[in-house]
Amino acid sequence: MGDKANAHPGAAGRATAADHPASVRNVVLVGHSGSGKTTLVEALALTAGAVNRAGRVEDGGTVSDYDEIEHRQQRSVQLSLVPVEWDGIKVNLLDTPGYADFVGELRAGLRAADAALFVVSASDGVDGSTRMVWEECAAVGMPRAIVVTHLEAARADYEEMTRICAEAFGGDDPDAVLPLYLPLHGPQGPDGHAPVTGLTGLLSQKLFDYASGERKESEPGEDQLPELEEARNRLIEGIIAESEDETLMDRYLGGEQVDVKTLIEDLERAVARGTFFPVLAAAPASDGGRQGLGTVEVLELITRGFPTPLEREAPRVTTVDGKPRELKVCDPDGPLVAEVVKTASDPYVGRVSMVRVFSGTLRPDETVHVSGHGLEDRGHEDHDVDERIGALSAPFGKQQRTLTHCIAGDLACVAKLSRAETGDTLSAKDDPLLMEPWQMPDPLLPLAIQAHSKADEDKLSQGLSRLVAEDPTMRLEQNQATHQVVLWALGEAHADVALERLRSRYGVQVDVVPHRVSLRETFASRSAGRGRHVKQSGGHGQYAICEIEVEPLPGGSGIEFVDKVVGGAVPRQFIPSVEKGVRAQAARGVAAGYPLVDIRVTLLDGKAHSVDSSDAAFQTAGALALREAAADVKIHLLEPVAEVAVLVGDDYVGAVMSDLSGRRGRVLGTEQTSGGRTLIKAEVPEIEIGRYAVDLRSLSHGTARFSRSYARHEPMPPQVAERIREETRDAS
Repeated sequence: MGDKANAHPGAAGRATAADHPASVRNVVLVGHSGSGKTTLVEALALTAGAVNRAGRVEDGGTVSDYDEIEHRQQRSVQLSLVPVEWDGIKVNLLDTPGYADFVGELRAGLRAADAALFVVSASDGVDGSTRMVWEECAAVGMPRAIVVTHLEAARADYEEMTRICAEAFGGDDPDAVLPLYLPLHGPQGPDGHAPVTGLTGLLSQKLFDYASGERKESEPGEDQLPELEEARNRLIEGIIAESEDETLMDRYLGGEQVDVKTLIEDLERAVARGTFFPVLAAAPASDGGRQGLGTVEVLELITRGFPTPLEREAPRVTTVDGKPRELKVCDPDGPLVAEVVKTASDPYVGRVSMVRVFSGTLRPDETVHVSGHGLEDRGHEDHDVDERIGALSAPFGKQQRTLTHCIAGDLACVAKLSRAETGDTLSAKDDPLLMEPWQMPDPLLPLAIQAHSKADEDKLSQGLSRLVAEDPTMRLEQNQATHQVVLWALGEAHADVALERLRSRYGVQVDVVPHRVSLRETFASRSAGRGRHVKQSGGHGQYAICEIEVEPLPGGSGIEFVDKVVGGAVPRQFIPSVEKGVRAQAARGVAAGYPLVDIRVTLLDGKAHSVDSSDAAFQTAGALALREAAADVKIHLLEPVAEVAVLVGDDYVGAVMSDLSGRRGRVLGTEQTSGGRTLIKAEVPEIEIGRYAVDLRSLSHGTARFSRSYARHEPMPPQVAERIREETRDAS
């Protein structure tokens, strides 16, 4: 790394199908929104020759304009794949959104990749969300490197940023996070800022000047070597500390000169094992040049230091009925096992599935088995079907380049899989298999919607089903209690993109309406009621009288109906009618129109007429009796209470607990966890946490997470209940 002048520029160009897993690298780019991930992808593609000097794909389109929504929002909102070729290696660059609302796309990218490039802005630093993703990668041993961008910013300080990265990512071993290069500065401008025009390789001790837009190698002057010595020695010691040769450190400390080739080989092995994390710098080409600063070095690191798919552990696989199945690691001749890591809709070719092949070889026009995990709780249908593969292609911007096949370890896009959803497994139709799903965050921001017009209503169901098929971080709920259609999202930006896709892709216009929680009513104390339904209007009349007693029951009891009629005051055939009328009225509510629950209704007495009594009459009498009983007693409004668990950095514990208390929450306890975080458990009324996903992110600067689950319904405070009743009356 750093020894080669122009690592095979002629090998670059259009991505082709890889013929062996060893010639593939799958790399996901991670970083906060605005850190420069997409710009870095474009710069790498330009350096690799996959785009022309204007930054455009050679056969039309741009690198990052696949989704028009991204243009309108001026940020990435979805995972995108850009395959390039460098030094005979196919590099699949997976560009992920940096905004927290699209963490599902990030998780998909992590699933599809074998290594990660963490992109850090020299002017913005490292945010809490990026640190959390680093920890996730560390937990599974994913190899990582850091690329510092925005070196052109006036307040950019590369040396300071490498120190910050070592502190943020090094944990107990900051010497495992070290720069491979130091910046080469040009002359100072009028503002006193000296732009970075090149890099100095600490191992090779060569200068790489990018000022002309092409990488030019030279030897440093004697006066430049002393200032490199300290950084070079620290890097060498960091590499040797990770060496498999345990004698190397003693020999080095004893004064032995270690061969640069040996150091580079040890560095590459340590990077591939995920025990050493080099820091590099990169910037797009200036003045119409082809090679951006540091892009050759990044491509060298990817192709020589990052692991091949052969070094990734085989995924856990079962048969569709749950029996474990052993797989060889990344065997192109093995049984077909591929995973849909992303689903999108193209206006011209329909549904397009981005697929990572883990075993076997995927070919166009063959029939495969599609297995899904269902995710019924998120509005996804379970499915277990055979489908025919359409064309295979490698994407680049809006272009789709046809592929003849896709081997284990590679990624491709598959057209016209009409039933496949994100997270589904593709396997041989005569040997159906199922991959263990990856973890997706729960969507916790509710968005109640309704069709804007009758025409939209006809298309709404299909549009929503397609949305959740594409995005497993979105949940669709048909709430039976509130009769609302609720789309659960990760945040406001996530919800905005969903509504925009409904409108632009599926032609469905919807209105957002206030989200309602499932309130209920119950009796505060015992009461009695008499239902009298007596009418005579010629012919058969209506005659039914019943007397009931109502008493409250513990939460969760529902409605009990007890018959204590004696002497046949209410004929046996009409007792079920009374119960039916009581339950129907309870479902409609007796005070504010919410379902009545947790009561025991006892039928004590009544009267009937030999001719005019009927099932309908006693149903009406039962309902009237319940309403009369409710009129003479206090009715509690019950609200759902959620059990909330918030994982937050210690610095924000006080603010979060204070905020929960302000939401009428009861903190149940706290628990210290690893990484300087605290788990706060609390019970909070659901009506108070409708926007908690947004508010908590703001409160903790994006570093906190929370989960929620239904605990129970309990009485609302009188002042809150009265406000709800007034709102209900105003709405009606």
